[in-house]
Amino acid sequence: MRRAAVSLPEAAAATPSAGFQRSDGATLARLLPYLWRYRWRVVLALVFLVGAKLANVGVPLLLKELVDSLSMSPTDPRAVLVVPAGLLLAYGGLRLCTSLFTELRELIFAKATEGAARSISLRVFRHLHSLSLRFHLERQTGGMTRDIERGTRAVHSLISYSLYSIFPTLIEVAMVLTLLAVKFDAVFAWITLAALVTYVAYTVVVTEWRTQFRRLMNEMDSKAHTRAIDSLLNYETVKYFNNEDYEARRYDESLEQLRRAALKSQSTLSLLNTGQQLVIAVALIAMLWRATEKVVAGTMTLGDLVMVNAFMIQLYIPLGFLGVLYREIKQSLTDLDKMFRLMDCPQEVPDAPGAPDLQVREGTVRFEQVDFGYEAARPILRGVSFEIPAGKKVAVVGPSGAGKSTLARLLFRFYDVDAGRITIDGQDIRQVTQASLRRAIGIVPQDTVLFNDTIAYNIAYGRPGATHEEVVAAAQAAHIHDFIVSLPQGYDTVVGERGLKLSGGEKQRVAIARTLLKNPPILIFDEATSALDSANERAIQAELQSVARNKTALVIAHRLSTVVDAHEILVMEAGRIVERGTHGQLLAQGGAYARMWALQQSGQA
Repeated sequence: MRRAAVSLPEAAAATPSAGFQRSDGATLARLLPYLWRYRWRVVLALVFLVGAKLANVGVPLLLKELVDSLSMSPTDPRAVLVVPAGLLLAYGGLRLCTSLFTELRELIFAKATEGAARSISLRVFRHLHSLSLRFHLERQTGGMTRDIERGTRAVHSLISYSLYSIFPTLIEVAMVLTLLAVKFDAVFAWITLAALVTYVAYTVVVTEWRTQFRRLMNEMDSKAHTRAIDSLLNYETVKYFNNEDYEARRYDESLEQLRRAALKSQSTLSLLNTGQQLVIAVALIAMLWRATEKVVAGTMTLGDLVMVNAFMIQLYIPLGFLGVLYREIKQSLTDLDKMFRLMDCPQEVPDAPGAPDLQVREGTVRFEQVDFGYEAARPILRGVSFEIPAGKKVAVVGPSGAGKSTLARLLFRFYDVDAGRITIDGQDIRQVTQASLRRAIGIVPQDTVLFNDTIAYNIAYGRPGATHEEVVAAAQAAHIHDFIVSLPQGYDTVVGERGLKLSGGEKQRVAIARTLLKNPPILIFDEATSALDSANERAIQAELQSVARNKTALVIAHRLSTVVDAHEILVMEAGRIVERGTHGQLLAQGGAYARMWALQQSGQA
């Protein structure tokens, strides 16, 4: 039975902002296991947090004593100097303790925050590499990298806002309400509590309403970022077609949409802040009015009035950030959820449970009645069967779109076949681990993409840990050593984004050197010399023949002159093998291969 061409969960994952969004509680539940390993640091950080808040609440109490001591007429004039001095020292000590405990809390918990962010980022990175080629062909790099960046930042934000802002404020509010109710009358506590409830309710309602504008702004930001990255990655194409102004207009359209969304977000933020200030102002007036009445009645001292005012100011400062905190927490939860959804993308090509490693004894490769299509409605391969005997070279030729490069992708198991099977030494490649399968195969692809690093790094990528001498030997075998040493920085020359500082032929020779360094038992050459001139092609072709000796090799070629020595040549058309045989046998048949050979020979002439 033919499988669906695109796995729906994975297709949706290519645009993580789409689809179902889990609840905030579920997102937090996903985060907690990463913090659980640092639970003792969390406990110690909370102890320092409580200590900091106790010291902070003690400051207004000392302020009251200081004011009362100065307002009374002492019998001993020296008391005016002694009592305030002691209170001032205690006041300074409490302020120092507040800062000290706060810094200790952040120092203790920094390892937990950074450790959790590192673990999540690494897991997302590994998971993205485990997803299928289909996912990476459909994704938008700019938007996805921005989602990962925001998700990592959200881990820091959630932890810092909750542990450093929300939780401390709740502790301080509880302490202040208790003090006001016990030391004075319950009216102060009720005024404070009513103000807090009104403030929080207003903040939550307005922030929930304006979250849509914030989310739209982030989507427009990702869209603009994606367009910019896509345009810059295709710099040469933009220049070829003189489309700099066109690309600027497209980018400006995204920036204009981002500007409008940002203005909506800012205007609703102003509305939120104004309402918050109104609630705080009304509560402060009510508290001071009540306190002033009691001072006039003689039931409260001037120091009590100062203390109540100081308490309100201390509560007002963190509450002033509550709207921002709530909005940022909501946005951080949204960003974290997007990154978790990337982690939830299912693998289209998973390893079988308990799959063993591939054991390459001889290296015989077989395709047995293989059917495959990238989309269900457009099959690519139809009943393809052939064998590459151990140590032999089999070539595949044919027009573009015949399915030649698809054979290499299936052998690497970037996709699973729809029907039939592929075996290496009788082992179905779906029943062994992908890591061991890919260790056994080396490829020189038609389109060589290099890392933005040195030439030495890109060659050594074939076998990380190889010595410099081994890298040089591989470069010499690929006939690129002389070119490298002629460069001012030699092997330390940086090749640029995707290797754009090198020519097509130079990049292809680096790719050949990389595969030679890997030295696997099975080789795939996918138009391996297509970007080389005739002289270099002949030299490298001879080297490739030497390297492929006693190795199983699949050669995908357009130039027939490069495969005349193949053990068997397969001619593909429309996903089927229409001819097979040696070079001489195929010429004798006078079929498709013979026509292609005559055409290429006349073109060379």
